[in-house]
Amino acid sequence: MKYRKLIAGETTGTYVMESPVTEADILQITQQLAMSRLSKGRALTEPKQVFSHLQTLLQYHEYEVFALLLLDSKHRVIAFREIFSGTLDAASVYPREVVKIALEHNAAAAILVHNHPSGDPEPSQADRRLTIALKNALSMIGTQTLDHIVVGHEGCISLAERGYL
Repeated sequence: MKYRKLIAGETTGTYVMESPVTEADILQITQQLAMSRLSKGRALTEPKQVFSHLQTLLQYHEYEVFALLLLDSKHRVIAFREIFSGTLDAASVYPREVVKIALEHNAAAAILVHNHPSGDPEPSQADRRLTIALKNALSMIGTQTLDHIVVGHEGCISLAERGYL
């Protein structure tokens, strides 16, 4: 962990604070920890943990952000990339750019992710249409779409669990 106020503790997974921290410090620390949990080479085996990490990374944005979690053939993380940002209630997402990024990373699979700044993670009709369009575009290059996760303050919703994939 790179945060300047933390020192690795004696026990694995523990840290000691060098000095007092603010709420902003704590948010930054949690975001860095969540990002490290989605770092290259990590296997994604616990969907609820992945939801938690994604929520930590995206729930505080005041605008909509669309990201890709790119995976290899064994569903290990290649990269997490925030690729589009928009307004309070929308982000323009271009399938061509999503495909280009999947190809750049040689991704075998992808999890689509975006936040709802309103806090309500309920997927919209537009979210469902986008999921199908991106799934079709990615499948043309051999990249499997595993899920589309919508992040809000109230939690995360998986479109795969809802049957929209």
